[in-house]
Amino acid sequence: MIYGLYLSATGVLTNSYRQDVIANNLANSETVGFKRDLALFHERLTESQERRLLPGYSDPLLEMLGGGVLASPTQIDQAQGELEPTGNHLDVAIQGNGYFKVNLNGQARLTRDGRFALDDQGQLVMANANGYRVVDPQGNPIMLNPRLPTTIGEDGQIAQRGTPVAQIGLFDVPDSSRITKEGGNLLSYPEIQQTRSIQGTLRSEFLERANVDPAMELTQLMEAQRQLEANANMIRYQDQTLSRLVNEVGKIG
Repeated sequence: MIYGLYLSATGVLTNSYRQDVIANNLANSETVGFKRDLALFHERLTESQERRLLPGYSDPLLEMLGGGVLASPTQIDQAQGELEPTGNHLDVAIQGNGYFKVNLNGQARLTRDGRFALDDQGQLVMANANGYRVVDPQGNPIMLNPRLPTTIGEDGQIAQRGTPVAQIGLFDVPDSSRITKEGGNLLSYPEIQQTRSIQGTLRSEFLERANVDPAMELTQLMEAQRQLEANANMIRYQDQTLSRLVNEVGKIG
């Protein structure tokens, strides 16, 4: 293995991965309740360190260079997004920790997307094509009378004509780092039955904006592009050096 080429190649791959993550964040900067992804990396140990070989097996100078950079699993930035007023009485934003739980045909998911609507059966559902039903703290679907005016309190209690009729459930998970995205603003958790009902603050007629700062993401995107180009240039320079070594130096004598 040509060590310099390997180190430069890891730089190209990791920065290409970083560009993809940042581009996805930018594409979802206007998506309700979206949480930005974090592109994380870790240093790879050298071959002798990974195999725990005795000192002297490899060149000490190369050992000091390290084993390159590898991508770590993407993590979700759980920071709060700004709340935006909508005037829609069925729009709800979570202020602080927690998730809404939705269910469709026995498949439970979590979400921070509080755009809700009533279906033809009067059930409270996500206002998108998925049709996932919003559940109460006990995990039951929420039924409302579509002909009556509806208000939602800060504790999630739903009232129609001043009479409490249901409550929107707010849930949390034991380890938020294990949450994964599924698309459609849905989140999955490996042991979804371990989610617990919590008390929190909901804001009616508001939605949570994505916690994406486009200016910061664009700055990081340009930085990743420069680092990718620098590593690609190093590969080209090393290739040219090897070519001269083979085609010119090898002919001497």
